[in-house]
Amino acid sequence: MNPTREDVSRTRQALGEEEAELPGRTTGHQQLLVVSGLSGGGKSTALHALEDLGFYCVDNLPAALLPGFFEQIRNNPKLYARVALGIDARSRGSDQQRLPEQLDQLAQSGLPHRLLFLTADTRTIIKRFSETRRRHPLTFDRQALPAAIEHEKTLLQALQSRADWVIDTSDINIHELRQQVWKYVGSEQSTMSIVLESFAYKRGLPQDLDFVFDSRHCPNPHWIDELRGLTGLDQPVKEWLESAETVRALRSDILIFMQRWLPEIRDSQRSYLTIGIGCTGGRHRSVYLAEWLAAQLRQDFYSVEVYHRELHGR
Repeated sequence: MNPTREDVSRTRQALGEEEAELPGRTTGHQQLLVVSGLSGGGKSTALHALEDLGFYCVDNLPAALLPGFFEQIRNNPKLYARVALGIDARSRGSDQQRLPEQLDQLAQSGLPHRLLFLTADTRTIIKRFSETRRRHPLTFDRQALPAAIEHEKTLLQALQSRADWVIDTSDINIHELRQQVWKYVGSEQSTMSIVLESFAYKRGLPQDLDFVFDSRHCPNPHWIDELRGLTGLDQPVKEWLESAETVRALRSDILIFMQRWLPEIRDSQRSYLTIGIGCTGGRHRSVYLAEWLAAQLRQDFYSVEVYHRELHGR
């Protein structure tokens, strides 16, 4: 049974039970990655990159709530197979002092963690806050921006000193940072999700397509009485289409094109891509080609889904 568009969306969001199967993922135990760093250092970008790898991300959780959060992780290993927790200077005072101790207790409880710390020089952080026009979280204490940055460095020194990996983002852009985060967690490339969508041109193009291929010039099973009531999912239609040289040439050309460019698109930080295959009625040629291409692309990509718009009455 092929997933609906809603099924595909849920698959991308509810990753809990299948996390260990993705490339670069360690099986057999949970993974907790603590992400900290200076405000403006790139923590949000790092967490977004981790979300693309299937991490369940929580940002700025108060230290007082951490014990309960850690307990939830331990009690739900499938749902929380990979978790990233963002911590920064907004956990203040006694909360800041308790964080290293709580992380030690976490490791002792059998749930090991790794700590990633994002930093940048003061000049770069000032420039970033100036460009975004956002307020530094510690300027609420009536500190000027440079003083707030230095204060934050002092508050987070204990976390930085115990980090497993420190990334200085002063001279890298957000795309390079995402790539470094992916490498850090053991995956050289992102896990881009690919959706192949069949559709009928007579109902118009879907709005969210990245690539579109037209198969209306191929022989049409609709004009074969015994095939008209079937779809591209049925074996008689598959065999009939595969006997046509035009169909074989088209599917081969599309596959060669996608195999050439999909790796570069994935490496350019794309996490989701939709490929449309259209024909007149959206029930035979486009359905067959979408299914065939998906089977081929699954040999090189983990997440490849198929959605048949006309078969699901959308």
